[in-house]
Amino acid sequence: MKKVIIQLRDVFYSTSQENLRFGANDSADILFDISLKIYKKEILGICGESGGGKTTLIKLLAGIIKPVNGDMKVDHNIAAKNNSPSKIQILFQNNADLLNPYRKVKTVITEAVKLSKAKKESVEKEKEKLFHMLGIQSDLENRRGNQLSGGERQKVALARLLAVKPRVLILDEPFSAQDVISQLNFLKVLKRINEELELTIICISHDLNMLKKLAHRVIVLQNGRIVESADTSKIFNSPDHPYTKFLLRAEDYSLTEDEIQSYNSEDNPQKPDQSKG
Repeated sequence: MKKVIIQLRDVFYSTSQENLRFGANDSADILFDISLKIYKKEILGICGESGGGKTTLIKLLAGIIKPVNGDMKVDHNIAAKNNSPSKIQILFQNNADLLNPYRKVKTVITEAVKLSKAKKESVEKEKEKLFHMLGIQSDLENRRGNQLSGGERQKVALARLLAVKPRVLILDEPFSAQDVISQLNFLKVLKRINEELELTIICISHDLNMLKKLAHRVIVLQNGRIVESADTSKIFNSPDHPYTKFLLRAEDYSLTEDEIQSYNSEDNPQKPDQSKG
């Protein structure tokens, strides 16, 4: 039986927005009735158009924000502990923010390894293991953050997160702004760390083709609700929900202009609300 490490039951999330002009507080509803189980060692893909609530959902999963209503349970092995790095780490789309542009790569990674309570004599070994696993060339060690290419910076930022030995890794659009070769190389890296580190991976991506290659299971978010959740093969080969079918047809450019216009019309009840996070 698969081990559940995070479970959401009937979770809602909204945020208050202060209306300065009228001196009132408005509530923006973002997530509705989210029930979801996340399993140890799985790769879970999350897709849906911008504004559907994907970023808010991963912030909930990471404990950055709390549900307004509903229940969220986290396995005790990954629950936050005092004075220890979180066992749930996020690689945000703007990974440049994770690296100090003026510090050397080896310094950044070494300090992160030390946070994992690694023994002093094993710090260098742990750093080398990470570099090998992620395909980081040794000549990058003495470069500073501002001397790295986008792909190099992404791998170093990932190494920094993995150095603290998380049990769950959340990826926010990891394949954006990459060419096809870079995407496939990073895909191999993610599969490798999933297998070798027994790491649960949650991946948000607009690139459904990459999710198809990466994820074991996919959930589809629309307007803050999970409209479909199934094994990856089921989602891509025989989806049930009209919105999932729409996304897949949009991905392979088989939608007609009339279908796109009809779907985006104001009277379509399934149209995503672009005001949501």
